[in-house]
Amino acid sequence: MRTVVTGGAGFIGSTLVDQLVAAGHSVSVIDNFSSGKAENLDHAREHAGQRLAIHAVDIRDAQTITTIVEAQPDVVYHLAAQADVRVSVNNPVLDAQINVIGTLHVLEGVRRAGARKIVAASSGGTIYGEPLPSALPVDELYPQHPVSPYGVSKKVLGDYMFAYRALHQLDFTALALANVYGPRQDPHGEAGVVAIFAGRLLTGESCTVFGTGEQTRDYVYVDDVADAFVRAAERGGGHVINIGTGVETSVNALYRSMADAAGVTAEPVRAPARAGELDRSALAITRARTELGWQPRTSLAEGSRAVLDWFRANRL
Repeated sequence: MRTVVTGGAGFIGSTLVDQLVAAGHSVSVIDNFSSGKAENLDHAREHAGQRLAIHAVDIRDAQTITTIVEAQPDVVYHLAAQADVRVSVNNPVLDAQINVIGTLHVLEGVRRAGARKIVAASSGGTIYGEPLPSALPVDELYPQHPVSPYGVSKKVLGDYMFAYRALHQLDFTALALANVYGPRQDPHGEAGVVAIFAGRLLTGESCTVFGTGEQTRDYVYVDDVADAFVRAAERGGGHVINIGTGVETSVNALYRSMADAAGVTAEPVRAPARAGELDRSALAITRARTELGWQPRTSLAEGSRAVLDWFRANRL
């Protein structure tokens, strides 16, 4: 199978590329390397041979369309994005340029290339807004009322894919991701709390917990997420599908677990709560089980240990 992965040098995208290469598929990576790293593709380079092509292209550039058409893919995986909620609040125009205009370039490339499907990364943590506590873990039937420009752009992603399916018979699956963590996540850039904690715990720096620390998130391991993308090439057509664990974990519990694994006894630094932060988040994954035959395999304890091991071997 011929595939394109936008954002393929990112920590999620490169993990997906590794799995596609291991399965024998050909992969064309599109990435502007603003946050993705060339070294994230080293493993794929070693094993793919002529089955891997890398294109330094920004999805805001119409060149994206041509690059996809020339790759003649069967399936396009769209992961390139501006993924920082705070950036989207401070610069919503930039967010829309990347996540809306960029997505339209990708969709036009998919359409003109005659690819049979697009599988795109949505955001289960933002498209549902602030769900009622009684609705947790939230399922895909919950109304999408995002409260950040980033969440709006991810809702628009789904809306455009529905429109392209109706207008052009382009099949799609949108994976609404929970809080993805794992090796290759950059603790210095736009990063999740697992990577930030790992980087600081291993260098002896103090970790900061904002607010009470009892705010919860649904942490899902990157290898499991990549597996969901691979499965969605053949299944889940026309659906938004949550990809998470269905389990709420507080920041306090996460810190304590990771600190214990790192052999750190110090307490975290406490700081005021950040404006606009969700209190609780978790995604129901019944549809993922039904439509994709998918469920997470990696516990948070196993995954966070793997992150610590990776950071030890790759001091960033």
